[in-house]
Amino acid sequence: MIPYGKQDINQADIDAVIEVLHSDWLTQGSTVPKFEQAIADKCQVKLAVAVSSATAALHIACLALDIKEKDRVWTSPITFVASANCALYCGATVDFIDIDLNSGNISVMTLEKKLVKAKQQNKLPKVIIVVHLAGQSCDMLAIYNLSQQYGFKIIEDASHAIGGQYKNKPVGCCQFSDITVFSFHPVKIITSAEGGMAVTNTQQLAEKMQLYRSHGITANEQQMTEPSHGPWYYQQIALGFNYRMTDIQAALGLSQLYRIDSFIEQRNQLAKKYDKAFKETAITPLIADKNCLSAYHLYLILLPQANAEQHKKAIITLREQNIFAHVHYIPVHLQPFYQNLGFKLGDFPNAEQYYQQAITLPLHPKITRLEQNYIIEKVKALL
Repeated sequence: MIPYGKQDINQADIDAVIEVLHSDWLTQGSTVPKFEQAIADKCQVKLAVAVSSATAALHIACLALDIKEKDRVWTSPITFVASANCALYCGATVDFIDIDLNSGNISVMTLEKKLVKAKQQNKLPKVIIVVHLAGQSCDMLAIYNLSQQYGFKIIEDASHAIGGQYKNKPVGCCQFSDITVFSFHPVKIITSAEGGMAVTNTQQLAEKMQLYRSHGITANEQQMTEPSHGPWYYQQIALGFNYRMTDIQAALGLSQLYRIDSFIEQRNQLAKKYDKAFKETAITPLIADKNCLSAYHLYLILLPQANAEQHKKAIITLREQNIFAHVHYIPVHLQPFYQNLGFKLGDFPNAEQYYQQAITLPLHPKITRLEQNYIIEKVKALL
C-alpha cells in the first residue's frame, strides 16, 4: 500500500534521539528550547512555544487570546475537528466560513459578507482561526485588513504549512496574525513523532502560552503573588495543562528541521508532476496561489461532477489497487457533535460540494518515480 503520507527518518534523526536518551534529561532539558529557537529563526518570528501536539497549541493559543464563554470564534469547515474544538474547550461559540472551491481555503469574499452581517447583528467574532489547507497559505493580507476593520484576532492553523511561504515571507512569521500553530505529526512536513508549536511576536502571548502548557505553574518570582519561599518554590497562578513536549521529541524535530527545505522542494516537484499529468483531464487539482509557496503537506484533487456513490467507489478502487487514497476533510459542521449544536446539511454548500469530490493522493518524499507514475495511471483510469 502506498500511503498518502509518511515520515522520512534518517540516521541523523536516530542519532539525535539516542543522544538525548543517553543524557540526564528526557523531558524538560535543553533540547526543547533549542528546537523552539530554531523554529523561531526559520519562521522569522520572535517567540516559539513547543507543546505536545498542534491540538494543544491551538488550545493554549485560544486561552492566551482570552477566549471564554460567550465569545465567538470562526474557522473553516474543511479542516480537522481540532481547529474548531479548541474554541469549544474555552466555552466559546463556534461558527464556520465557507471555502473557495479553487483553493479549499476560506473564501475572503464570503468572510467579508459574513462580517458585515455579524456587525449588523452585534455578533462579530473575537478570533478567526484560518486554516492553510494542504500547505497553502490563505490570503492573509486580505484577512488581516478585515481584522483591522472589524476588530478580531487571528490564529493561523498552519498544521500543514511549516516551510511554506506567503508573499516571500515564511508561514509563521505572524506578520498578519497574532499566533501561528504548527503540527509535527509523522505525516506532516517534519515530525517530532507527536508534537506541535505555537509562534508569536508578542511576549505577553508567549508567556501566557508557556504558563498554560505547564499546569499554570510558574517559578518566576515576578509572576508570584508573594516572595518566593526558596529555590524549591513555585505557584500555580492559572488553570493549565500538561501540554509539554519532551526533549526526545524535540531532538527528532530539531534534526528533521535541517532537511525541511529539501522536503518542501521534493513535495513541490511531486505536485508539479501530478499537475502536469492531470492538466488535460477533467480532474481538478486545488489551484496554487502565485503569492504562495505551498508546503504541499497534501495533494488534493476534485473529481468532476462526482456524487457520493461515485466518490466512494473511486477511493475504494484506488485502495484496492494499493493506493491509499483518502479524504481531507469531512466538513466539521456535518459531524454528529456539531449537528447537535445546530449545524445542518446545506449550511456551507461549497464545503459540502468539496467533500463530494475531494480525494487526497499520496505525496511524501519517499514516493518513487515508479510509484507516482502508477498512481497517475490508476487515477486517470477512474475517468
